[in-house]
Amino acid sequence: MPSEPVVAKPAATVLLVRDDPQPPSGHPPLQVFLQRRVAGMAFAGGMTVFPGGGVDPSDVPDPGAWSGPTPEEWGERLDCDAALAGALVSAAVRETFEECGVLLAGPGTPPRHEREALVARRRTLAKVLADAGLVLRSDLLTAWARWITPPQSPKRYDTAFFVARVPEGQEADAHTTEAVEAGWWHPTAALDAWQRGDMQLLAPTFTTLREIGEHPDAASLLAAAAQRVVKPVIPMVRREGDQVVVVLPGDPGFETAEMHLTPGGNS
Repeated sequence: MPSEPVVAKPAATVLLVRDDPQPPSGHPPLQVFLQRRVAGMAFAGGMTVFPGGGVDPSDVPDPGAWSGPTPEEWGERLDCDAALAGALVSAAVRETFEECGVLLAGPGTPPRHEREALVARRRTLAKVLADAGLVLRSDLLTAWARWITPPQSPKRYDTAFFVARVPEGQEADAHTTEAVEAGWWHPTAALDAWQRGDMQLLAPTFTTLREIGEHPDAASLLAAAAQRVVKPVIPMVRREGDQVVVVLPGDPGFETAEMHLTPGGNS
């Protein structure tokens, strides 16, 4: 009898974007920040991803230090309850600060010296913001998608994808122990590297890169994000000989993929 699927852990990831002031020939200005994860990590080791991570118990919104759409409004946008939506937005802001030094808060200068304490869980995001006199700026985020790991996977995440432009005066960096390198990429250039085998991407990442690559600049992308209908997407997998292939809704074979593999198999 097949085992029950692992419960998906809530997570958030952020597509940090900017416009390249001098884009190379053939590429529009839009760039997105990507990190190549440490190879030995338990999940997505060696993969190139957007900044993000799992929801932490400390990711509880403080209504007094929150600016922009409320958790209730985010719940409607992300197709989930307000408590989860608030935690996802909080996690998105915290992870972005931890992993690349960009803090989606204001007004004023981000307390960069608090980053290490936040990573080490000696401080919470709420405490960091309160001590600096800042509020979380949920209005700087726009929902893009929500992906749930296939039920066959031994480690599963229910991940909200957000888009955010890097605030003026801040810069993303590679100062994180979770990545071996990080930097700005034109979406088409990243997809070209993936096609050559020079970059490893998970299905949600390459799908998202294809989608955002249709937009020339950050303003166009953010305007499109505001109009998107966000519903959970659960990829399925099928076997082709010894290979396991990820199949997305709408792809040929999606309806039969879930019948070929039972929960508890490899993803």
